[in-house]
Amino acid sequence: MRKKQSMRLNRIWISLLLSGVVFLAGCGRNGGSEVDHEIENPESSEGEMENLLDKINMSQWQYDQNTDVYWQAGIVYCENPADAAYENLGIYVPGAYMSGTENGNGTYTCEVNASGKIGEYTAETAPIVIPVDTPGYSAMAAPTGYASSTSVYTDAGFIYVYAGCRGRDAGAPAGVTDLKAAIRYIRYNEGIIPGSTERIFSFGMSGGGAQSALLGATGDSSLYTPYLKAIGAVSGVSDAVAGSMCWCPITSLDYASEAYEWNLGVTRNDLTDEMQALSNGMAEQFALYINELGLTDENGNVLTLIASDEGIYQAGSYYDYLKTVIETSLNHFLQDTAFPYTAARNEKGGFGRGDNERFELPDDMDVDRKQKGFGNKGDLDGEIGGEFPGPGGPAGEDDFYARDGIERNETAGGVGLSGTYDTVQDYIDALNAETTWVVYDSSTNSAAITSIADFVRAFKIASKGLGAFDALDESQGENVLFGDGDGEGDHFDPVMAQLLAGSDYGAEFAGDLERKDALGISVAERVNMYNPLYYLNNFYEGYQTANVASYWRIRTGSNQSDTALTTEVNLALALENYGADVDFETVWGQAHVEAERIGNSTDNFITWVKECCQ
Repeated sequence: MRKKQSMRLNRIWISLLLSGVVFLAGCGRNGGSEVDHEIENPESSEGEMENLLDKINMSQWQYDQNTDVYWQAGIVYCENPADAAYENLGIYVPGAYMSGTENGNGTYTCEVNASGKIGEYTAETAPIVIPVDTPGYSAMAAPTGYASSTSVYTDAGFIYVYAGCRGRDAGAPAGVTDLKAAIRYIRYNEGIIPGSTERIFSFGMSGGGAQSALLGATGDSSLYTPYLKAIGAVSGVSDAVAGSMCWCPITSLDYASEAYEWNLGVTRNDLTDEMQALSNGMAEQFALYINELGLTDENGNVLTLIASDEGIYQAGSYYDYLKTVIETSLNHFLQDTAFPYTAARNEKGGFGRGDNERFELPDDMDVDRKQKGFGNKGDLDGEIGGEFPGPGGPAGEDDFYARDGIERNETAGGVGLSGTYDTVQDYIDALNAETTWVVYDSSTNSAAITSIADFVRAFKIASKGLGAFDALDESQGENVLFGDGDGEGDHFDPVMAQLLAGSDYGAEFAGDLERKDALGISVAERVNMYNPLYYLNNFYEGYQTANVASYWRIRTGSNQSDTALTTEVNLALALENYGADVDFETVWGQAHVEAERIGNSTDNFITWVKECCQ
């Protein structure tokens, strides 16, 4: 990171914050114009352009007899890779979908077996699944061989495509651009390899969940065209997906820091007057933003925030909706859990699932993933029986923290749960040990909370500094993400820039926001490209300018302090308002993990894909 000299805020701007000066930064509405949801591929009007990329060589397959899978790795998916070490992919195909003839040198020549079936799938109808394993928007190493961990997907009848991609050091939108190029390449090979290109599903966790969401929201967006052309992506085909699975997606970064202060700012207790004024101003701006979004609930009621006697805009229909989300999460936990219940203390605040039978953990939960190549940019050794990094497995919170390469503050304080609780009332009493904030009705086995702030103080204490995603010292991974592609951080939050106007920090923000990348595209445009709501809500100019995935599954842990509760809720609401099929759940007691109410993430993802394909 560039080290900038220490600076203090000028006190001039504090009076502006406290005087109630308001504004809304970001893109305005598009005038309410209605356009077709089905967007033409931006390059299709150019005619059938010449693509120089070789298609997949059907005489170079390798075969794993133990799992009955044909596979290839090292397939370059763009003509002019910016980083050839990452911009290639591996593909793993169930043996039932191919007829192979041994070449005598360990490889096979294959052709599609139209009569082969796995369950209800054939070579023509099999879904294609694409993992997005990019915690903290880090790079995803391309596979160099076969891994037995793919078999859970191929056994289900899926085609598994693992595409390497560049990370935050290359600057946004490099990661999503690469994944789009890989999707285009797979469609370029339609009819040559098995799999339905109408059934492509992405899945990821944390920064990977965010980029999975972007794949779902930005299909065929013209904003990506210059970047796709720069790396020589296949032209004339779509990069849209049918479905997106997102665990704890850290996304919608234009107002993410403001959302953090609105939701978690109440837990800060060591801020200077200047910093407290900044936090308050950011919280207020988030409330004004929510009121501009015009999100509606399932009954069509517009969700808004209003000024409150306590806290900043801690009232209104949006507040009530979010409070209900928390209470629903708690009540689902009470419905699902058999008591006595054993809670496992989580080091970063909150608690993990206990050992109750209702919560089925993967068989290999105790495997040390760091011994299986789960480094930030680690390579696979190409040996049969290796393992892929990737979502959908038994990764814990610490695993993702270790791999995204970002230092975080430890969460301190809050309610600590450990040991065994014999009854529901014992559990409720433990929640209320410091102060009564959960009200329990034993006759209905249901609970309510006194306020969102009380819940946050118990389980969602801020673990990131002020400017949670756009740090004042440019130290967050998102700062690097919106940098110039040189691995250094830049500011990108226009709300903070305006709140800090008149200070030395304000000059830094303003300067960074004027920067353009190597293709001459501004920070603001790149932030839009990495915001799914830009395409889903008519507050933004990008509304209805992309082919949005039809199917979405979003899961988040109620206790994670990596992002505000509003992040996933707003994404789910925007998608529902847009008309997508959304399966959303906030899971009680889970932190920044592949949160699931019951069962494990891999099995639940597979089941969901099957349901979408019925």
